[in-house]
Amino acid sequence: MNQMIRADDPRFRWSGAISNDVNPDWVMPWRIPFEERGLFADELTERAAMPAGVRLSFRSNSSSIEGYCEPFPERSPIDLLIDGKMVGSRETADRTAFRFDDLGSESKLFELWLPQFGEFRFKGMEIQEDAELSEDLSPARPRWITYGSSITHCRTADSPTLTWPSIVARTCEYDLTCLGFGGQCHLDPMMARVIRDSAADLISLCLGINIYGGASLSPRTFGPGIVGFVKIIREKHPDTPLTLISPIYSPGREDTQNEVGFTLSQMRAEVAIAAEKLRVSGDTNIQYVDGLDVFSSEHAHLLPDDLHPNTEGYGIMAGNMLKLLPSI
Repeated sequence: MNQMIRADDPRFRWSGAISNDVNPDWVMPWRIPFEERGLFADELTERAAMPAGVRLSFRSNSSSIEGYCEPFPERSPIDLLIDGKMVGSRETADRTAFRFDDLGSESKLFELWLPQFGEFRFKGMEIQEDAELSEDLSPARPRWITYGSSITHCRTADSPTLTWPSIVARTCEYDLTCLGFGGQCHLDPMMARVIRDSAADLISLCLGINIYGGASLSPRTFGPGIVGFVKIIREKHPDTPLTLISPIYSPGREDTQNEVGFTLSQMRAEVAIAAEKLRVSGDTNIQYVDGLDVFSSEHAHLLPDDLHPNTEGYGIMAGNMLKLLPSI
């Protein structure tokens, strides 16, 4: 007979979540402050309910685990790492449970990477009857926050450990907070406040593609919007290394004006100009990365819809970001 561990057991560590909604039946991680969700745009709130980059970790000597969750129709898989090494991936779409077996009887660190797309309400977990369970007391790692669009949210990656932020974080041994929101990276001031109020040793902001697609900012307002967003963050992170990243390559958008007269090429120039203005004003820890150095026309065949990279494409992005992001 196995032992059941409640979802709200204090021995579970939830990394990468901004807040948790906890009730007697389940725990649901959020990527915005749950209690303030009514202050955010409804569309962003929908994406923030999806646990991209969130990890559930603990130590145990159980040779098997079975987790339980509320069903959700469209949801990415869940991945298990043990002592930092990939063990396997399980589908979760429309399912209420996931199981991993043959894990060995030694004490080890379990790290479940939760689905990057789809809501996830965790209802608890079964481990072997005689198994021990303890808190993940791993040393603190450098904390990296990355903000962006669906290209940071990475719905089209095959599993949560194959998103570009996950690959970068695991390679560099960073504690990741992924604030990628499909369709919802519009420089919302409330998101600047979230980043401002979160611990961080490195911050990166991938800006432009949603603003191009939604025509939500114009050539007049985009640059000032970037400056204002960064200045809010700087209220509590005055010296944290901060990287501004412009849009990656996207066929059909490079030189085609949107409804407010913006092209992606122009947006890249505006991001670079905003970074330079901040630098001239005294921000010595800001860096600009051209999105074409992250993912260029050379890799257009890895954009099935001419916008979102596939899993291989996210691997290309990760490899380039590892060279371009500052070391911490």
